Amino acid sequence: MAGIYIHIPFCKQKCTYCDFHFSTTFEEYRQKMIESIANEFVERKDYLENKGINTIYFGGGTPSLLDQNELQIIINAIYQNFDVEEGIEISLEANPDDITDEKLEDWTAVGINRLSIGLQSFKTEDLEWMNRAHTVDEALTCVRKAQEAGISNLTVDLIYGLPNLSLDEWKSHIQQVLDFGVPHISAYCLTVEENTALNNLVNKGKMTVADDDQQSDQFKLLVSLLEENGFDQYEISNFSKAGFESKHNSNYWKGEWYLGVGPSAHSFNGLSRAWNVANNRKYLAAIDKGESHLETEILSSENQFNEYLLTGLRTAYGVDLQKLKKIAPLNNLFTVNCATFINEGWMVSTNNVLILTNEGRLKADYIASELFIFD
Repeated sequence: MAGIYIHIPFCKQKCTYCDFHFSTTFEEYRQKMIESIANEFVERKDYLENKGINTIYFGGGTPSLLDQNELQIIINAIYQNFDVEEGIEISLEANPDDITDEKLEDWTAVGINRLSIGLQSFKTEDLEWMNRAHTVDEALTCVRKAQEAGISNLTVDLIYGLPNLSLDEWKSHIQQVLDFGVPHISAYCLTVEENTALNNLVNKGKMTVADDDQQSDQFKLLVSLLEENGFDQYEISNFSKAGFESKHNSNYWKGEWYLGVGPSAHSFNGLSRAWNVANNRKYLAAIDKGESHLETEILSSENQFNEYLLTGLRTAYGVDLQKLKKIAPLNNLFTVNCATFINEGWMVSTNNVLILTNEGRLKADYIASELFIFD
């Protein structure tokens, strides 16, 4: 099985913390972009080597800006060029301000059966400095609208580690999402990325993000509250009720193949990665002329080993040592470090599978880096 990711490089406005590729001036070539994405499916239909498609994911950018006809063109292109499995999960990232009764009807009509809603915060001050397009009122009503439209497979995004976010405020944000009755929650720590407005504000001393201890306290509270309410933490930042895990993202973490189309989209076929040019006009011109718009990296055994470690340790599925050994032999340092992490209570080994404990998940990147192998 394999997945398809579509990067929609359009947004109404730029969020302060965002470093993803998109454009706010897209109306002049909007139709051309949709046509080019559909044409890329034709061009790259052999990439997944006839694997069945079990997930489609519209990300961005802001794919909820697309109308029904635009979504249908893309979905039709997928069905015409790939073997799409029954019961496929089709996800769409949506901003609260785009969620209207009409849009919900359009989305369900084309087969969208899972929404990922970017709430981020319930504080007006946060939404304003983030430069989010939605209001607190829209955040509070959009989930109910989606549920009333019959979309029960919903996930919402929250951000912790925000400037001046107290533990009590963070707890109230989590509780408001729990009150919605959604089966999936994704929560991410605010990261200050280079070349963002947030990075500029921090460097000028105009904004201070939470320190490591505050982030840790907020993460522990998140894990505790969601566990009490029946959510499984199946990946460090992702929590779900049974049966509502994101199939698409789980495929990423398990190392399944996926094809990414659209500007800046990434693809993976087990042995290599490929990524499209992160420039809308260059992408459109290359598709139009039948020229290359991709860069490709062949993954060494060390790359494959390290990537499987990095992603696997983030999940409840863990890292299968037998699978790891097939990629590259385990050296003595790996064995010694594993023993150290197990003794520290950061990791357990069950049936030859390495799984991080709650304490270990706070140090996931460090643990993975200590277990990496190098050329």
